Amino acid sequence: MRKRWIAAFGVVLLAAAACADPQTEAAKSSDPSVVSFDTSANQQHITSAKVDSIAAELPASVRESGKLVVGNGSAGGGLPPLGFTADDNKTPIGVEIDVAYLVASVLGLKAEIDTTSWENLFLGLDSGKYQVGISNIGVSELRKEKYDFATYRLGLHAFEAKLGSGLKITGPADISGKNVAVGSGTLQEAILVDWNKQNVAAGRKPANLKYYQQAADTYLALQSGRIDLYLGPNPNASYHVATQHKTEIVGTVSSSYPVQGLVGITTKKDNGLVKPLADALNAAIADGSYAKVLAKWGLQGEAVPKSLINPPGLPKK
Repeated sequence: MRKRWIAAFGVVLLAAAACADPQTEAAKSSDPSVVSFDTSANQQHITSAKVDSIAAELPASVRESGKLVVGNGSAGGGLPPLGFTADDNKTPIGVEIDVAYLVASVLGLKAEIDTTSWENLFLGLDSGKYQVGISNIGVSELRKEKYDFATYRLGLHAFEAKLGSGLKITGPADISGKNVAVGSGTLQEAILVDWNKQNVAAGRKPANLKYYQQAADTYLALQSGRIDLYLGPNPNASYHVATQHKTEIVGTVSSSYPVQGLVGITTKKDNGLVKPLADALNAAIADGSYAKVLAKWGLQGEAVPKSLINPPGLPKK
């Protein structure tokens, strides 16, 4: 099967000062070297050796089944580099898929990936169809009422600007008076609304929020100068920067602003899976295989030093 390799230089992620803590500061350390993406269906997944002591922590039913059934919400093509369809238009690939294979290998299980819609992903977790969900699911206080989380990536949103813009976004003052595109009803929009309130309270002009139905329209507006910035998920922005060479990331902000956002493997609450999942992730972090997965997709800036079980998440509104 054919391979499509896409190379890019200088993917640099700048952490927003508003989110500064040891985990967010890690977002500044992305390696600005060449990033290559293999989008072929027959690519090799990064795995690690089984750790018997961690596998022994699994519920007996899961251990005896020999498989880890994973729901991923990338139906319909997905969004690179998270979960998306390979060149054969059917095989799921991406960082979330690779995390599934990596964790399963440490647990001595075979990963079975099922792609579905975002809504059906949670229905599948509730019904037991999926043992875990690995699909860029952010930890939130509301979700923690029903699910357990083992974290594996920072949750970040990125400000994307036209290449050579000279902009740097570190907080509310930097968007004052700017035209900023954002998705309606998203967490990103809520952050910008909050920042605008801070700007007005400080006597500064608010940003002008702009809304587009299609990503292509957003990027056309960015290139033409009709907007200054676009705030969206950091993984998608990083991939777009690396493959299109027309934009740059000029700042990031926590997806759970004002607390540090974290993305976690999600499983039904109290089903006995979250500890072995976290232990498997930490084993992969220790042996370097976790870092290889993130580097494969240019997401080194979202690395966490340790998988946490049910840490503080997006506050309830």
